[in-house]
Amino acid sequence: MDAVSSNKLVSFARCFTVQGDLAGVIDRIRVRRRGYKVISPFLILNENGERLTADALRFRFDAAREAAGVSKQDFQFRDLRAKAGTDKEERYGMAAAKDQLGHSDEKMTQRYVRHRKGKLVTPTR
Repeated sequence: MDAVSSNKLVSFARCFTVQGDLAGVIDRIRVRRRGYKVISPFLILNENGERLTADALRFRFDAAREAAGVSKQDFQFRDLRAKAGTDKEERYGMAAAKDQLGHSDEKMTQRYVRHRKGKLVTPTR
């Protein structure tokens, strides 16, 4: 199990473990790369083997959204962060979502978490 850190302009650093399906994807990428002469330290590369920049990733996201026929108003790149926070909160609670999103205040996390489907509940029987 690997760990990935995310350093922001805050007084702490966050780390998260790479496990499950993501770990499998990263392992497949590592194995595939062994066949190439140039090894990049970056996980996501473009067709030329260069680092995929944030702008390039945004461009590809926008193109995929357009190809899917979804409007920008209905789905934006930043919605992925809110989705991650919402999934974490539904499964583990608000404190876990706050930690994942790196917020120091739970009120900020509550702004990200979306309960469009309603609260997740279990059946009576």
